[in-house]
Amino acid sequence: MQRQGCLPNEVTYNILVNGLSDKGELNQARELIQEMLRLDLKVSAYTYNPLIRGCCKKGLLEEASSVVEEMLSRGVSPTVVTYNTIMYGLCKWGRVSNARHLLSVMVDRDLMPDLVSYNTLIYGYSRLGNMGEAFLVFDELINRCLVPNVVTYNTLIDGLCRVGDLDAAQHLKDDMINRGPYPDVFTFTILVRGSCMMGNLPMAKELFNEMLRRQLQPDRYAYITRIVGELRLGDSSKAFGMQEEMLAKGFPPDLITYNVFVDGLCKLGSLDEASELVQKMIKDGLVPDHVTYTSIIHAHLMSGNLMNARVMFNEMLSKGIFPSVVTYTVLIHSYAIRGRLELAIMYFYEMQEKGVYPNVITYNALINGLCRVRKTDQAYKFFVEMQAKGISANKYTYTILINENCNTGHWQEALRLYKDMLDRDVQPDSFTHSALFKHLKKDYQWLAIQHLENLIGGGD
Repeated sequence: MQRQGCLPNEVTYNILVNGLSDKGELNQARELIQEMLRLDLKVSAYTYNPLIRGCCKKGLLEEASSVVEEMLSRGVSPTVVTYNTIMYGLCKWGRVSNARHLLSVMVDRDLMPDLVSYNTLIYGYSRLGNMGEAFLVFDELINRCLVPNVVTYNTLIDGLCRVGDLDAAQHLKDDMINRGPYPDVFTFTILVRGSCMMGNLPMAKELFNEMLRRQLQPDRYAYITRIVGELRLGDSSKAFGMQEEMLAKGFPPDLITYNVFVDGLCKLGSLDEASELVQKMIKDGLVPDHVTYTSIIHAHLMSGNLMNARVMFNEMLSKGIFPSVVTYTVLIHSYAIRGRLELAIMYFYEMQEKGVYPNVITYNALINGLCRVRKTDQAYKFFVEMQAKGISANKYTYTILINENCNTGHWQEALRLYKDMLDRDVQPDSFTHSALFKHLKKDYQWLAIQHLENLIGGGD
């Protein structure tokens, strides 16, 4: 452009920053913003918001916050979209209390939270299984005269399904039918998936048929959800029957459909059938991806065939298929659980060298493996490291460490972890309580839990 006498303006740079941020090229996006400043071009929230979104997508939450600080230092006012973007990133990575705090920050800066702000918080609490807080946020948005939309309701229904409260989820769907907004295909697909997760296939089928009766046409994802349910219940013949129905409705099998079948068959122990399906996929002109290979690698690992898993991993690399964080995590988990920690740690560092960043599940696999062989100090090293990287510990992380400290008689540390868990809005479950109180007689466990939480919370 410059050679032809055309100088790029703010719009050009904003488009480039947006494209680089979407591709994850965050350093280059930052360099372009610095270049804009050197050229005395105007930077705005439209310039910075894509970079913030890119940081949040990668879990670089502290970096996202530093971008906002840079905006403020340069006199650029963050918008509602800016804060909504950070809130979504915080909620996605489990830091919902921080996202909640941003709502107050927005108001203090004369920005009014919108429906997206509240939907994001509902999403965050629902992901954590904290439906009580999710419904409090729902009540708050109603009190602020905001009108919930189908996304609001679908998020709540998804959260209820995740915690196994299908009756409440169904009731919410009925409210939508009676009062609006009218449920869409995603509403029913969420309910079908929730029913399948709970093993209630008759309900899943009834909901699927209700979707049809209400003139809602199932999309590819709705059919795939039913297929997942049939495979989860061990009925591969019905799953393949659903695929035929998909085909008749104009949904030929794509890579996702094949991957669902490969994964389902692998989990049923039908590894040979899954491998044959991969060959059929190739004949149909589809190329297996990291999801396909991860399913097969996982199946070999679960059957104890570590050598075949390694062969498949090498085949994947030789075909130029890049392993994902899930691929590495299943390898790390399998080696760690078998006490092969040197290999688990080798894969942990290898993935980062290849630009694949570990998530909380990866860290949990390592921490659990180390605790099983009483290498608690090393487990804590990874626990501290993950939090320093902005990866929030979840209930499984805390439960692993609480269990280990109780097993070794370190009660004060177990209690400290439990308090830290509550302070961070991480909800303990029955496994956490079992780990903490398994040495008590059953009759005293619930009273002990109530007393402990009163003490921690500063109650009587």
